[in-house]
Amino acid sequence: MENQTKLKSEGKVATAIEKQTAKLPSDLFLWAALGSMAASLTLKIMAKKHTALFIGQWAAPFLLLGVYNKLVKLEGHDQENKA
Repeated sequence: MENQTKLKSEGKVATAIEKQTAKLPSDLFLWAALGSMAASLTLKIMAKKHTALFIGQWAAPFLLLGVYNKLVKLEGHDQENKA
């Protein structure tokens, strides 16, 4: 019964990545998203439509990475290691 309540631990690769991403400040991803939007706007003004769209699409992944980063910081990479 005790083995059923244990959570499955993360793999070595996921643990290594999460240890590194937890070192980054959370607002880095917010600034990266804002920067990509500003760069996109600048490119749009310069009439580089396709490049502006390409760079502008980076905002959402940056924000998702920021959410992931925050979750890693709040919850840790593996609940078993906290116990």
